[in-house]
Amino acid sequence: MPNDVKAIVSVVTLLVGIAFAYWESASGNGHLFWFVIGFAVFAVIAMWVFPEAQGGKPERGSANKPQ
Repeated sequence: MPNDVKAIVSVVTLLVGIAFAYWESASGNGHLFWFVIGFAVFAVIAMWVFPEAQGGKPERGSANKPQ
């Protein structure tokens, strides 16, 4: 994923996380506020740290090769 797309998705994730945390707090679930904030931050960090899974076709004949 290109860095500009990651940055946009990161900002959207944090904004949705903050909005959801305030909604939980207003609904009487104040104990979930920091959990939701922490999860949103964790999701953004994980998106930047861990690479995308990239699939590919196996090489021809690789299934028949002894290991």
